[in-house]
Amino acid sequence: MKDILAVAKENNFAVPAFNTSSNMILTGVIQESVAQDSPVIVAIHPDELSFVQNSFIKAVIDEANHAPVPVCIHLDHGGSYEDCVKAISLGFTSVMIDASLLPFEENIALCKKVCETAHASADYVSVEGELGTIGNTDSIETGTNEIRYTDPEDAERFIKETGIDALAIAIGTSHGLYPKGFEPKLRIDILDEIKKVADVPLVLHGGSSNPDSEIETAVCHGINKVNISSDIKAPFYEKCREVLADRSLREPNAIYPPCIEALRKVAGQKIELFHSAGKASLYR
Repeated sequence: MKDILAVAKENNFAVPAFNTSSNMILTGVIQESVAQDSPVIVAIHPDELSFVQNSFIKAVIDEANHAPVPVCIHLDHGGSYEDCVKAISLGFTSVMIDASLLPFEENIALCKKVCETAHASADYVSVEGELGTIGNTDSIETGTNEIRYTDPEDAERFIKETGIDALAIAIGTSHGLYPKGFEPKLRIDILDEIKKVADVPLVLHGGSSNPDSEIETAVCHGINKVNISSDIKAPFYEKCREVLADRSLREPNAIYPPCIEALRKVAGQKIELFHSAGKASLYR
């Protein structure tokens, strides 16, 4: 991920990180990234990993090795040092250690420990940390009911003392789909201040349901990785419910193709929104 995001940072675009928890979702994510000629980050949360099992990572690695675009396999919101070590042993090329709910000094200490291990691995595994806390409307993700914005001064110290390769910041997003009537608003002013002191790529989590204009503005102001989970899963499973209304269908190859296509449509919109379409050419 360090190499992929370095190019994004230099060329002012964001790489999509799509949470992937089944072979069908993986197929859609890879197919659309190839169609859009975009680098992509396949993100897998520990809860998702416990569902798909360790063997799923072999399939992701195979897809990544055969894709004509840059692919990173990323542990999303690792909750412990052990989560990260397990991911490294399975072949993830990037891990996130989310200690954002810990006191500041403990967050630094844990991130530094993960970096020392990940960076010492044979293939240099990248590390993402998080500072500040974003909201949470989704049971699978970590977070709080309230947003604690990232302090720019803390961010500068955090990056220097931990050695992280990317920093997830809190500027006004929440995990999951927002309830009806809730209008999120990003603090671009905070992003601008963090950008002045951060020498690593910046990450935006919880971008589902934010207005496209806000997300695009955040990318233009220095966000280089955007995590997307609910926004691609919702259309996939909505289409599944629609298809399964025909009770005669029972074969996966009859049920899932339209669901994958529904996912791809949204994934493609996100890739264009992040200005990542066509950017795979920058890596060749």
